[in-house]
Order: sequence, then C-alpha cells, then structure tokens
Amino acid sequence: MALWESVLSVVRSIRLQDVLDVIIIAIMIFALLTWFKTRASRSVLIGITLLGGVYIAARFFQLYLTTIVLQAFFSILLFVLVVIFQEDLRRFFERLAMLGNIGKSFPELSGLKSTAEIIAQTAANLAKKRTGALIVLRGNDPLERHINGGTELDGMVSETLLESIFDSHSAGHDGAVIIDGNRVRKFGCHLPLSANTTRYSNIGLRHTAALGLSERSDALCVVVSEERGTISLAYLENLTVIPSAAALHETLEQFYIRNTPTKTSHPALNWLKENTAEKIIAIFMAFLLWFAFGYQRDVVRRDFLVPIEYKNIPKNWQVDKTQETDVRVVLKGPQQAFRLFDERSMKLSLDLSEVVDRKREFNLTADMINVPSSLTVSDIIPSKISVNASEKIPWTFPIHIKSHNALPENLSLQKMSVTPAKVRVLIASQADPEKIRIETEPIDLQKILFTTTVDAKLVLPISVSFPDDQMPTAKVLIKVKKKSPPR
Repeated sequence: MALWESVLSVVRSIRLQDVLDVIIIAIMIFALLTWFKTRASRSVLIGITLLGGVYIAARFFQLYLTTIVLQAFFSILLFVLVVIFQEDLRRFFERLAMLGNIGKSFPELSGLKSTAEIIAQTAANLAKKRTGALIVLRGNDPLERHINGGTELDGMVSETLLESIFDSHSAGHDGAVIIDGNRVRKFGCHLPLSANTTRYSNIGLRHTAALGLSERSDALCVVVSEERGTISLAYLENLTVIPSAAALHETLEQFYIRNTPTKTSHPALNWLKENTAEKIIAIFMAFLLWFAFGYQRDVVRRDFLVPIEYKNIPKNWQVDKTQETDVRVVLKGPQQAFRLFDERSMKLSLDLSEVVDRKREFNLTADMINVPSSLTVSDIIPSKISVNASEKIPWTFPIHIKSHNALPENLSLQKMSVTPAKVRVLIASQADPEKIRIETEPIDLQKILFTTTVDAKLVLPISVSFPDDQMPTAKVLIKVKKKSPPR
C-alpha cells in the first residue's frame, strides 16, 4: 500500500514541463540508439550507459564515494565522447544537416532495381575478365569530405559506361566510381584507406579503400578483385565476398529499397513500425533519468534580495533618490528548479504611470516579480512601500565655470567665458531655486598653455535634470597672455 501511494504521489507531481522533458530526452536517446546500433563503437556506448546506470543507482541509495567518483568521471565525459566518437558524431550531425532534403525527389524504385541489375551484371563481367573495379553506391550520408580527386560525369548508369571507365586504357580505371541513385556522378575518385584490416587476410588497395569508406559512411562499395576475379561488398564496416551475380543483384536491390522512401505508406507509419525495441528502451531510460534528476521531491524556500525597477514614470515627474532600491523576496519550489534559476534576472517592476501624488503607497504583489512557472513567490518583505515623487518644473540658471590649480607662471589669465551662458533645466517643485547652482566640471588651469576652448560637462545637483535627459555641451573659452619678462 505504501508503494502504491508513492507511485501515485509521483504521478500527481508530473507537470506538462516534465512530459515535454521526457519526450525530448527519449527522442535524443532513441536517435543515439538507432544511430549506434550498427556502429562498431557501440560497445563503448553500452559501457558508458552501464556506468550511467550505476551512477543513478548510487545516487538513489546514497552511496557517497561511488557518486563522487562517477561525478568526476562524467565531468570529463564530454571530452571522452568527442575523442572516441569523433567520426560517428561528425556523421550524425551531417545526417541532421541532410534533414532539409527530406522533400527531395527520388528515382522510381523500379528504375533503381534495373540499375542494381546493371551494376551486378557489369561486376560479374569485369570479374570474369579479371578487371579490377571499385563502385560506390551512395546512401544517405554525404560523401564529399571523404572523396579526393575524380572527374564529374553525371551520366545514366549502363554496362557500356561502367566497362569503359574500368578499361585498363582509361585514365580513371584505378579510381572509384560514385553512383547516386541511377546516375554516375564522378569517376577516378580516391577513397580513404581503412586502418582496421588485420581481420582480413591479403586484401588489396581497392578493398582497403572500400572498407575505409564503409567505416565513415553508409555507402555500399562493390569491389572486383583483379588478382582473384572475385566480387566483394564493403558495407557498414564489414567486407564480405559475394558468391554470385544473382546474390549481388539481390543485395543491391535491398540496399536501394532501404534508402528509397516508398509512396505506399505514410512515413510516420513506417517510423512507428520500425525499431520498436529502441523506442521502448529510450522511453524507459528517459523516465529513469527524469526520476533520478528531474523528479521534484521536496519543496524548499529561499530568500533573494531583488532590485526595484521604477518604470513608466510620467513626463516631468521624478522619483526621489532616497526611495527603496530593493526588497527581500522569498521563493518556494523544488530543488531542481532553483538549480536552473538565474537570480540575476529577477527584479520587481513598479508601474508609476498613474502617480499623481507627491507620496503614494504601493502594495507589492507576486505579479510584479518575474519568476519561472516552476517557482512561486511566498513572501515579499516589506509588503508595501511608499514612493515619494515630485513634479519637475522648467527653470533657467546661469552656468558657472569651476576651475582648480593655477596657470603656469609665464601666463596670466585675461578672460574665461562659457557658451551658452545659461541653461534650461527641470527642478523638483519643492526645490529652492536660490540654492541651486549649475557648474561645469573642474577645469585644470595648470594644463592650459595658450588661449583655447575646452568642452566641459555640466554638473547637476540631485534634484535637477535636463529635459529629455539630453545634456547640452558647454564650451569654455580660456584666454591667456604671456607675462612680460621682468626688467
């Protein structure tokens, strides 16, 4: 009964955000599972997954030492993955980039079956003549970065064309032919060589190149041996000998069927029918990860010092500088939500668009604070604040020049003047104009060596501001004269 109540509490705590969380992670895990299912490096991925399971179990049973050690390992896991799965990750992202070509047109499957028959028959003829050949059938992965050299052709696949390319007198007979669908795109191409040939005995350069490309892409490579007169296939990191032209024809047909979308069924239905086991595993692992890291067990409370933002202040009104600048806000929510929360983005916005009194009291409410939906405002301290605002009135004041230090000994001051001589400002309605003095920033006379004009900023008292906050420039003319030498 207690177990059933625990399960019900977990189900009740599931939110829409949690469902989206599980779906996104499940899709990512499913993509990785289906991608690495045919990769030779899948054993490494399985080992890392098992370690992840041990880590989750260690967290659940509060195994402190195991958790600390595995946390240290997973902190560098990203770099380990990049090193181990460098080529696989590159191919994975290339495949993602190819998603934009989903709507492109493909040749009819019947035509591709005819192409498969032509390639199989040509390979059989070349094997009988002991003529070496290397034919590459492009899959879904792009091949451009793996291929060097070659000549563009873009011709329909035919026995005559292929036999002429691999004729010993042809310039490109030692290279590979690239076939995309039912067209020969390039010939005389050089492919990357495989470094994992120890499991195959006495294979030539063509076989090594075909195996190298099959390790880097999903292309299918047909190799005709010049020495033995045999036909081999390199596909998904494996090299196998094909016993007959009929077997080759059947294999090529299956390759085209797998890589050509059919019109008889909807792609979504095909997706639902395929890789059922991987889908179940992905959903289970995503839910397990959510339960270990995302399940919101306990509600905690935390205090934050939040700045106050005074906004929509009416024109010709100002808020006194002595107002409250921040308040203490108490938030409550799950521990996981606080981990993703950036307290620097939080502020309390106080709308002053309807301020008409010199002093007004505002009740502070939760809707004034920007917090994520996973957290709630429990308390605001103080719960209300008084805002002192004053209307600003226009006034004109003379500008006074402020200076410090003395001129160099060989100079005497003749005149100092400022343009404009007066400036129009806004002052608080309760301010005393007699006590307001507008000055320039201090000008260092010791640096003056000749008559000059200096651009000076104006220094305003606290209760004074410029209209539209646009500060005018003041130019100070300092006229000096050299002193006569003593007689």
